[in-house]
Amino acid sequence: MAYPESRDYSVSKSRKYPRSSEVTIDDSLPESKSTQKFKLSQKRKTLPVQFSVNGHLSPWPTYASCQTILQNRKPCSDDGQKRTSWQQQSIGVAKPRYLEQLENYLRKELLLLDLGTDSAQELRLQPYREVFEFFIEDFKTYKPLLSSIKNAYEVMLAHQREKIRALEPLKAKLITMSEDCNERILAMRAEEKYEIAMLKKEKMNLLKLIDKKNEEKISLQSEVSKLRKNLAEEYLHYLTERDARKILIADLNELRYQREDMSLAQAPGVWGEDPVKLTLALKMTRQDLTRTQMELNTMKANFGDVVPRRDFEMQEKTNKDLQEQLDSLRADYEEVRKEHEILLQLHMTTLKERDQFSSELQDIQRTSTPRPDWTKCGDIVAGGPDRWQVLAEGKNSDQLVDVLLEEIGEGLLREKDFFPGLGYGEAIPPFLRFDGPVQNKKPSKKDVVNLLKDAWKERLAEEQKEKFPDFFFNFLERRFGPSDAIAWAYTIFENIKLFRSNEVMSQFYAILMGKLTESVYINQKETTAQLLKEMINADSQNEGLITMEQLSTILRNTFPVKTEEHIQELMEAAGWHPNSSNADLFDYRLLFTENEEGQSEPFVQKVWEQYMVEKDEYLQELKQELGLELYEDVTLAKMRRALMTIDPTLDKQNLNTHLSWAFQIPVSEMPEDEDENIVTRLQTAMERLYMTDVKRTGPRESESLRGSQTKATQQPSQEEVFPVHLL
Repeated sequence: MAYPESRDYSVSKSRKYPRSSEVTIDDSLPESKSTQKFKLSQKRKTLPVQFSVNGHLSPWPTYASCQTILQNRKPCSDDGQKRTSWQQQSIGVAKPRYLEQLENYLRKELLLLDLGTDSAQELRLQPYREVFEFFIEDFKTYKPLLSSIKNAYEVMLAHQREKIRALEPLKAKLITMSEDCNERILAMRAEEKYEIAMLKKEKMNLLKLIDKKNEEKISLQSEVSKLRKNLAEEYLHYLTERDARKILIADLNELRYQREDMSLAQAPGVWGEDPVKLTLALKMTRQDLTRTQMELNTMKANFGDVVPRRDFEMQEKTNKDLQEQLDSLRADYEEVRKEHEILLQLHMTTLKERDQFSSELQDIQRTSTPRPDWTKCGDIVAGGPDRWQVLAEGKNSDQLVDVLLEEIGEGLLREKDFFPGLGYGEAIPPFLRFDGPVQNKKPSKKDVVNLLKDAWKERLAEEQKEKFPDFFFNFLERRFGPSDAIAWAYTIFENIKLFRSNEVMSQFYAILMGKLTESVYINQKETTAQLLKEMINADSQNEGLITMEQLSTILRNTFPVKTEEHIQELMEAAGWHPNSSNADLFDYRLLFTENEEGQSEPFVQKVWEQYMVEKDEYLQELKQELGLELYEDVTLAKMRRALMTIDPTLDKQNLNTHLSWAFQIPVSEMPEDEDENIVTRLQTAMERLYMTDVKRTGPRESESLRGSQTKATQQPSQEEVFPVHLL
């Protein structure tokens, strides 16, 4: 029989009479254990004891209740009387089934109770205590049983509390010992960590010392081998000199002996007139002559091919010079031969390209149409040839096609009275969601430009900025009212989609459709304002005039990372020519004027064009640094390293902003460590970076590297960095 643990027992708590069991509980707590056992035994003695079905002692009373259960029986039958007496006996002896189940359940709970571990179990049995009190007060028949169970529970609870109080000092001691042990362990770990660090440091020093000794050993071995070689050469040289000296000394001695013999033979009176002495002298002379002749023949045989040292050294020097010349000529010949092979390959490649271009030229000449005569458009365009000449000035064929399409589209747009509604689909921009015909307001291009400028002014003045499409529609509602807002939204959208050559309209359309972010437009305006402010500061006389030299200085200070070619392009857009002088004055305020259709001067247009070109170069350089194809995935860590490599001066804030746009992660949640799990497709990352204000913050490492990179990325293929539709 299961009893819920968290049940509301407000019925028993709301009783007005006092609880006698609570007095028993409070009086039994301060008593000793032996006293509690004695009282419990005395109470149990007063109860009639019997055994339950499962063998436990049961304090169930054996007396019967005064009430009897009347059954449907015949009043005068013996069988009915026997049955009635049997039922009365069974009622006086047997215990109810539900009470026995309650007793077994409570006995198990008391056996499983362990108050030494957690006081939550004491709270867990609080509902049972309320049940006991309810039974004791309302069911007098079960009071002995429930009182004994409750007293047993109270005795056990008091015993457990005393045990807990006795173990409290031991618990505090264990906590103190545990803290001491933890401190010792931390101290030992710190000491071991310090020793390990010192041993590692000593190991590194020993390794460096070993490397140094090995280097010294190698140098000494090379020096010893060199000295051995020199010693062998010197030994051979000394041997040769010793042999030559011995031969020379022998020759000198022989010549001296011969001279002495000849002087003795010629001296008068030395030998006298004795023929024996003369014969002996001649014999000795012949022997000396024979020996000298033999030595001379031996020397001729041994040194017949020997040349003098002077001639040998001269010939050796000449041979060395000739050998050096031969080596140089051989190297030059090898280099010329390689260049000749490269030129042959280039010649063959050029021939193939020439043949290919020739065939393509023939195909183009056969299939292509002739170049159009754009002067014919002057008769069709409104305003005549004069206006067409102004529109076509400085534009190529592709741009002229756009201009012609705008003129034709403008005429068709003015002929329309209504636009068809695009519906309420999710792919439709929020400001165009309408079903049914929409009126064409037919404003002029000037009116549209002025309206867009007013929208930008209100947008930049906002503090809590909403999404740009929502702001655009809310702006139209505030300007024209809710009834005409959708008509003006369709009208302005069709105009800015048509006039792509107009700067204000094209930029507004790109930002409205999510192809560029507002930061690009804001950056352009801030750059233009900064240039104008610098020029005003340089105009000390406040005449609106500055020199070309001052303009060059302002451009270099405002754009420190621009190349000399870009600075020269800006100077030329401002009116500078190579033949003009740097001291020439010009009106700088004319550089920032706009016509009635919002078109700026060539100087501001060139600043915008260079900004887009530099962004393309920056993204192309980033792609080359990553070394990945557009369809491959790139990790956040690799993108961070690549950005820091190509732009070392990039600060942490701008770096996190670029990464946040590329991977669509909030800047506040940007991971600081090298997390390799955040990946995205390279093409997607490049498209997102192209949408925002991405530019180089510092110069490259060297001018040579900058020049090579500028030439390599002068006109990067836009299809490699991002899709054409983003342009």
